[in-house]
Amino acid sequence: MPQPPFNSFSRIFFSNQHNHRHRALQSYRWMTSSRRVQDRSKDKRVHDLEIAAQKHKVVSKILYLFQVLKSEQENIIPLRNLEQHRRQINLPRPNKLSDFLHKSPKLFELYKDHRGTVWCGLTEKGEELLKKEDEIIEQNSDKAAEHVTRMLMMSVDKRLPVDKIAQLRRDFGLPHDFRKHWVHKYPELFRRVQPLKPVDNVEYLELVSWKPDWSITELEKTVLGKIDGDHVPGLLSLSFPLKFPSTYKKVYRYGGKIDHFQKREYLSPYADARGLEPGSLEFDKRAVAVMHELLSFTVEKRVVTDFLTYFRREFVMPQKLMRLLLKHFGIFYVSERGKRFSVFLKEAYDGSELIEKHPLVVWKEEVMSHVGYRGNKKGIKSFEDISDVENNLFLGSDSEDKDNLQLEQGRNETMGSLENILPTSEGSEMEVEEVQGAYDS
Repeated sequence: MPQPPFNSFSRIFFSNQHNHRHRALQSYRWMTSSRRVQDRSKDKRVHDLEIAAQKHKVVSKILYLFQVLKSEQENIIPLRNLEQHRRQINLPRPNKLSDFLHKSPKLFELYKDHRGTVWCGLTEKGEELLKKEDEIIEQNSDKAAEHVTRMLMMSVDKRLPVDKIAQLRRDFGLPHDFRKHWVHKYPELFRRVQPLKPVDNVEYLELVSWKPDWSITELEKTVLGKIDGDHVPGLLSLSFPLKFPSTYKKVYRYGGKIDHFQKREYLSPYADARGLEPGSLEFDKRAVAVMHELLSFTVEKRVVTDFLTYFRREFVMPQKLMRLLLKHFGIFYVSERGKRFSVFLKEAYDGSELIEKHPLVVWKEEVMSHVGYRGNKKGIKSFEDISDVENNLFLGSDSEDKDNLQLEQGRNETMGSLENILPTSEGSEMEVEEVQGAYDS
């Protein structure tokens, strides 16, 4: 299995980190106090990104129904059979499913057959949009393959469980046939393996070849521009772009601490990090870099926070990732709208809009233009009859994803084959340490 180069700078880095451990822990303790995610101060909330989160929830409901119909023969289904999907679209009784569908007549149509059975199908526009999505995914397949390969390059064993990658299928723009066909489309990049069979039946996607040019982080490309030669990932000392809410005033008081964080050296996400000591300042900054890189790969520069926690062991990240995300709120924004939290890469947004829109984002906006919901005057859409679809987003309807991890608000894994892979203390993610300043020193 290909391994990344490990240079002398990294060895020096590991030896020096022990000198900072006690100072780091002392600094961390006096700067924090125990808080819950929901108790985050209002002056750190970003109204525009809450709007973006709500828009995502709305379009996700429609896309979920798209996938239900796409998996059916002739793209039609009896209305009574859609009742089993109420939980996924969170349509509480006594609201009628037919009323929900009637609100988007440009996408869905209902009709009754000679036996009196009511059927749901896609309109001509709906079918056109489904076909267009497949075309966009196919056109951007090579870039998605690069991002998946780079995830494998960042992982400690250069392999990731297929089930975990499947959770990010939509976020990475992977196709509907991800499991059966797409994973075999790029044999020069990765392969599907079961290395621990019969003891462990987990299937992995494993790196085939190391790509030096792909071991350059998105932040390096932005700050340093083109990097020539055979790149070797090692120590970095780059500042992350920061965006603080205009209402947050303490950032000025803690400017020195932010400056120390920005100047601190850290290992590249693509360098071997197994020698880093958990809890050290260097360990945490590298974890920030890993999350920054992963979010840069996603279509919308956002992802459900649960999905990040599933990769903690593979990417050598802290047990309590939520704490780190909230702590660095100049880089990330966590929206608690709905039952499952989402994290945004703040630099990628101008207000509530992405600065650079992936073709799939443009496609989703086209879908939204045909949805009958218009929201309220305050700008954040509110729908009493449909609250949150992110609980089991796209699971259960995709024939390729039916055997995915069944998620219960990110608390537990239900597939026994993954129990030994994932950390077990998911409940502790709700308890965070809110930084009184912005960063540690």
